[in-house]
Amino acid sequence: MPDKNPRPPVVRLSLPLDYQQELFEELQAEDELVILARGLGLLRIVTNLLHAYDAAGDNLIVIVGADEREVSWVGEALVEHAAVSMSSKARGLTVVKTDVVNVGTREKMYANGGIFSITARILIVDLLSNLLKAETITGVVVLHGEKVVATSLEAFILRIYRQRNKAGFLKVFSDNPEPFMAGFSPLATMLRNLFLRKASLWPRFHVSVARSLEGRRKAEVIELEIPMTDSMHEIQTAVLECVEVSIGELKKANSGLEMDDWNVDSALHKSFDVIVRRQLDPVWHRVSWRSKQIVNDLAVLRQILHSLLTYDAVSFHRYLDTIRAAHSPPPGATRQSESPWLFLDAAHTIFDTAKRRVYTGKPDEKAPPGVIRSIPGSLRPVLEEQPKWALVTEVLDEIQRDSQLNPPPRDDSNSTILIVCSDQATCRQLREYIQTMLVQPESLPDDDDERPDGEGDAKPSAAFMMRRKLRDYLNWKRDFAKVSASLYAENQKALSGAVDSAYPKHGYRGKAPPNKRRRVRGGAATASSSSRTVEGALLMADDKEAQVSGLLAEINPTESEAQQKPEVITDPLDDLEDLFALFEMNDLIVVHPYDGDMDEHILEEIKPRTIIMYEPDAAFIRRVEVYRSSHADRTVRVYFMYYGGSVEEQRYLSAVRKEKDAFTRLIREKANMAVTLTHAGQGVDDPQEQFLRTVNTRIAGGGRLAATAEAPRVVVDVREFRSSLPSLLHGQNIEVVPCMLTVGDYVLTPEICIERKSVRDLISSFKNGRLYNQAEMMLHHYKSPMLLIEFDQTKSFTLELFADLTHSHQSSSSTQASDLQSKLVLLALAFPTLRIIWSSSPYQTATIFAELKKMSPEPDPIRAVQIGLPDDDGDGAGAAGHHPGGTRAPTATVNPVPQDMLRAVPGVTDKVARALVLEVGSVWELAQMEEQAIAELVGKEAGRQIWRFFNRSLFD
Repeated sequence: MPDKNPRPPVVRLSLPLDYQQELFEELQAEDELVILARGLGLLRIVTNLLHAYDAAGDNLIVIVGADEREVSWVGEALVEHAAVSMSSKARGLTVVKTDVVNVGTREKMYANGGIFSITARILIVDLLSNLLKAETITGVVVLHGEKVVATSLEAFILRIYRQRNKAGFLKVFSDNPEPFMAGFSPLATMLRNLFLRKASLWPRFHVSVARSLEGRRKAEVIELEIPMTDSMHEIQTAVLECVEVSIGELKKANSGLEMDDWNVDSALHKSFDVIVRRQLDPVWHRVSWRSKQIVNDLAVLRQILHSLLTYDAVSFHRYLDTIRAAHSPPPGATRQSESPWLFLDAAHTIFDTAKRRVYTGKPDEKAPPGVIRSIPGSLRPVLEEQPKWALVTEVLDEIQRDSQLNPPPRDDSNSTILIVCSDQATCRQLREYIQTMLVQPESLPDDDDERPDGEGDAKPSAAFMMRRKLRDYLNWKRDFAKVSASLYAENQKALSGAVDSAYPKHGYRGKAPPNKRRRVRGGAATASSSSRTVEGALLMADDKEAQVSGLLAEINPTESEAQQKPEVITDPLDDLEDLFALFEMNDLIVVHPYDGDMDEHILEEIKPRTIIMYEPDAAFIRRVEVYRSSHADRTVRVYFMYYGGSVEEQRYLSAVRKEKDAFTRLIREKANMAVTLTHAGQGVDDPQEQFLRTVNTRIAGGGRLAATAEAPRVVVDVREFRSSLPSLLHGQNIEVVPCMLTVGDYVLTPEICIERKSVRDLISSFKNGRLYNQAEMMLHHYKSPMLLIEFDQTKSFTLELFADLTHSHQSSSSTQASDLQSKLVLLALAFPTLRIIWSSSPYQTATIFAELKKMSPEPDPIRAVQIGLPDDDGDGAGAAGHHPGGTRAPTATVNPVPQDMLRAVPGVTDKVARALVLEVGSVWELAQMEEQAIAELVGKEAGRQIWRFFNRSLFD
């Protein structure tokens, strides 16, 4: 058995900062949970720790919880460390996946040792099947420790590991402190789930971290606050008003819930949807349709706020068109089926102002004197630009002038400019602007007077890009109107058919009769008008076809615009040598999205001297601080851009404040926390516990007090380890045996086989017919087949929760639930001996399984695997119909298709069918029998009806 925390040999590490070295030494000394602030280089510390053990050799280390990008990072880092340290024993990282590595190969790799990144489902199966012996593991490294809850696979793995291996090390890492704030004493609960006793907290304001990052090599940060335009500020105010009203309506309709965090500040974060849904899930079947709409609307409104600051004016207006189309009720629907926020005045402000940012009406100069001149006769483009674009241009000019006037410092950095954004869409937009900002459209009548003399004096602008986007938008809008028209026509046809059948003489087309319509202020024309055109197009007021055509003619491509190359989406790279070449790093402007820990690779590879943060991100700022402090020979200047007084600034400050509050609470809890005692030592190795758990004290019903040396055992299909039920069964001291089962999911006894279905899986199984095949197989091979329908513990115990909520009517929920119940009734009628078990949560399922196993023999895993295989010879539970327990099932020898046909014959009841099945070999044999012979088997009246059915002439 390996020693705990073996001391690795002296190797070269890449930990230049003091806090990194201090944390590394702390990790080598003892097992602990490390919670590090985002951006402080968590993966760098993990890779150096793994390299220290890898260079020592003869170690078997398992990494749990790493995603694909982190696995790639760790693998590359271990190869680099091994090359630098020139360690001959280093083996690098081995990734274990089911589609690549089979069972035999995995067993050989585990025997040779090394560092393995294994998915949780494969690892737990290998541990339970002893393919990977826990005693041979040197240590386990867990990433994303905040995801380890009591019922997770990671917690199951650590429980098995700690029960079988008391000497191996365990290191758990996390860079997300906010989840540790939920619940009572969350840090102590997490340590108990991880089988650890110590937590190490490293916030940004930690003394060692602050001293390492705020020294002489501090990065130069220039903060640029940009005011929003009046239109953007007006839209933002209107959206926040809609959010505030929606939250107020949600509070009013659900007054019995905890609503301390239900405010506008919290609604700006994605986690707000999770918080609201977590509180509403237990009572979701009692939540009104209006509340469900509001929960969905809050996510839409938050996305509108984000799009306002990141999209250009044309793309934002186009996005609002899709929102209005998606939230518009079908013709004939009631007002209640539409999103409530669309009826606010602020909603009209949002759509109207967004449209005026793109184009607006132009007064008709040729109108007669008596006509009001303000009525627009045509449309003119406005094409408001994002304020950040002009600032990016100024910053780039400043960098260029500075490089020309002042010689660059002699350091390891280069003149590459790195611009970082929030996502790929913003990066594409910014690249397009930088590439086309010097292209000036010619022959613009409105701008002739303002254009300076000389083409070189033209200021950078987004005119070319915005005009192209507007042309694409207007063409898209026509196509979008055709799509909406086709959908509208189908709905109208369905509505017309329903109305015509009820009222054949009136064609009101889904509207109320004229004598029942309400008068609308503004006259009959207003009352009879529709928000759709005849074709069903969703157009704003005054968007007539002639005006749109005139606007398209006004923004036709000019000669200079036509000469520009189209945007390249895919390139076959046929002329690679002639058209492509490597650029000098000093001439590049790199636009890249934020990518978490991968940003450290970008900084190390590009070595930028100038970084423009197009959008604020606290984690990236810290990565720049770590990068600058780690390299004494590199200088960095950061331009930090944000919209002043915007939700962008508010969201950034709120995220920083939440992280600080989380660390403050964790520090306070750690100071007052008692020593966490893990219960890993009292596992299956305790003889007293092993005896007591196998004593059956149930005497009712003729039972006897019995004690067995064999532990309770359940055979589980390996595909079931995606759920938490196997972990809960193991927690109740039941031995879990993973196998690849053909029939059923859980085998409790030689006679009891259970197929587990969540409600969503149950619905899909009914749709594709898989459930009927599974039930038929269980009935054929087991005496007591059962269907377990398991609900989520955090959701309500009702079928209405899983109804299709995309319908606009409230009755769809009950209709969907009743449809599912009808299918369950048909299933019970088709398979009378199939038992259905309802469970409200996996916890209750584990209790049900324990009750079903009492006073019953243990299942044989080998036999459970053989059942249902093509080469099954029929011994025991095969085609002969004998079950492993030696009991003959009445329906096991019967082909279900002829049995169903037999039940359709007049006079055949369940009792008659059972008698015929046992005495008659086939339906053909029954049809050839005489009436007297049939009557001797089933009775005179039933025999007469059966004989007449088979001997009746088709021509009578």
